[in-house]
Amino acid sequence: MEKYIYIALFAPLVGSLVAALFSMQVKTAFTGWFTSFMLAVSMYASLYLLYFVYTTDTTLHVNLFDWIVIGNLDIPFGFVVDQVSVVMMSVVTVVSTMVHIHSIGYMEHDSGFNRYFSYLSAFVFSMLVLVMSDNFAVLFIGWEGVGVCSWLLIGFWYHKESATWAANEAFIMNRIGDLGLLLGMFVIYWNIGSLQYDIVFSKVSTLENSTLVWIGALLFLGAMGKSAQFPLHTWLADAMEGPTPVSALIHAATMVTAGVYLVVRSNELYTLIPEVGYAIAALGAFVAIFAASMALVNNDMKRIIAYSTLSQLGYMFVAAGLGAYWVALFHLAAHAFFKSVLFLGAGNVMHAMDDELDIRKMGGLHNKMKATSIIMTIASLALAGIFPLAGFFSKDKILEVAFNSNAIVLWAILWITAGLTAFYSFRLVMKIFFGEQNYSNEEHHPHEAKNFVIAAMIPLAILAVIAGWFEHSFVEFVTKVLPTWDANIDYSVAWILILITSIIAIGGILLAVFKYKNGGFSKSWEETSIYKLLSNQYFIPQFYKNFISIPYYKFSVWAWKTIEIKLIDGSIDGLAHFVNKLGVKVRPIQSGNLSSSLRLMVLGLITGLIFALVLSVL
Repeated sequence: MEKYIYIALFAPLVGSLVAALFSMQVKTAFTGWFTSFMLAVSMYASLYLLYFVYTTDTTLHVNLFDWIVIGNLDIPFGFVVDQVSVVMMSVVTVVSTMVHIHSIGYMEHDSGFNRYFSYLSAFVFSMLVLVMSDNFAVLFIGWEGVGVCSWLLIGFWYHKESATWAANEAFIMNRIGDLGLLLGMFVIYWNIGSLQYDIVFSKVSTLENSTLVWIGALLFLGAMGKSAQFPLHTWLADAMEGPTPVSALIHAATMVTAGVYLVVRSNELYTLIPEVGYAIAALGAFVAIFAASMALVNNDMKRIIAYSTLSQLGYMFVAAGLGAYWVALFHLAAHAFFKSVLFLGAGNVMHAMDDELDIRKMGGLHNKMKATSIIMTIASLALAGIFPLAGFFSKDKILEVAFNSNAIVLWAILWITAGLTAFYSFRLVMKIFFGEQNYSNEEHHPHEAKNFVIAAMIPLAILAVIAGWFEHSFVEFVTKVLPTWDANIDYSVAWILILITSIIAIGGILLAVFKYKNGGFSKSWEETSIYKLLSNQYFIPQFYKNFISIPYYKFSVWAWKTIEIKLIDGSIDGLAHFVNKLGVKVRPIQSGNLSSSLRLMVLGLITGLIFALVLSVL
């Protein structure tokens, strides 16, 4: 089985390197189809490994080579395929394969076609390194890999200042979180002497509680950066500057899910520090409603879906923080399918509307783009948590976790968020596909995407429908590695929770359909302080700009002028000037004039005699 591990891991890298050979050449369809084929190969190997692990309950380990061996430090470049990592491998490769195929149509006329596919496959390879690693050091390699690739892809259209700015923002925000992850790794090694998962998690119970709290908090700081949790969240919406299939990949299968995976993978640690876990859950609940509220009023199609991702990540962290790790992983997988479909559908709409993003300038596209409309509607129903789609099973389970853990406040927040999610999801659908036409037929000529582009979306749409049906098999499978979580509430209470959650979700959908079928809210709503607060993202970006970025820039300019130019450069220049002047003064010594040489010899003789006399007296 070792060969399947290597095939799953390295097939995307081969595709990336081959595409890189053509990166400076004109567009060739070969790079798109070859990288897609290599992703399909990786997907096949991952699904085969999933079948093998599921049927045999076998955990596979491979060591590619000894990486760092210095004294007592021994870190192999090793990988593990167990029930958790193989689920992530399958989700990553399935979504990535469909995104690659979709991208062939989406990037068809882009001059950077070849370069794009090289970056995209490298992104997937980095994510596979992250999820397949058997130690924190190799995980960090993949962790930084997805960071670099996201920077390349978000800023793909580097001629646009907004794209380069967004790429740098994402990179810098993630560096803040990555510092926390690095410090957590240092504390782990200092106290345990190893970074191997099996060794670390077998010994964490021997550490003091304060040390465990520090490790858990620092690791979660890393997760906050990657998964864009408050206050490191602003980069996620701005990352929409990249190509839309990149957004599908970042939000569904790579990058932002890495933080959730880190917490799930470190479950043995967080089980010992429930106080940190509850803090994670509380932050997750806050982020869930915080992001959903901003999605209510935003008019940028991609940003609405991005805020949805941020909100759903909050749900996942609530489950993980409360100890229901398999529930968090379950929602991660289900969310990957319907969120990727939403972004890919948004890409179809952008192409049809000449890259228009403002949903106020769309409407009535259902008749022009029926396939995209149906698929995005199905994905929106899954996101809203409507039975029997995937989101119903995973999201309701998280609400059940919160209620069962006596975290009633968190449950109430998530319950309200469920209604908001349903509303903004169908606000998006109604404004794009079923509302009044708000564009000129002379300016736009909307059309459906190519057949193979739609075909790439269909498997993901099907999974968005049926993934939740396999809940019991999923639980049985992953709880061989993760802790089991069983509800301690009555069967009737569970059904009541499901009912009231479904009521608010359906209510949110019906409200959105009713309002936007009849023209939406009045213009006076946009003049209210609440609307302005939400549309300006609670003024947090402005706060960061005015109180962090601008003061930091001014301090940097002051330090450059005062410390670097005047002090450091001035000292070096002064020393050089002094040496130069000294050279001018002593230059006559080497003039070659006999009289001057004799005078200097006599002066040196007298000086030497005086020095000798002084020494003799002393």
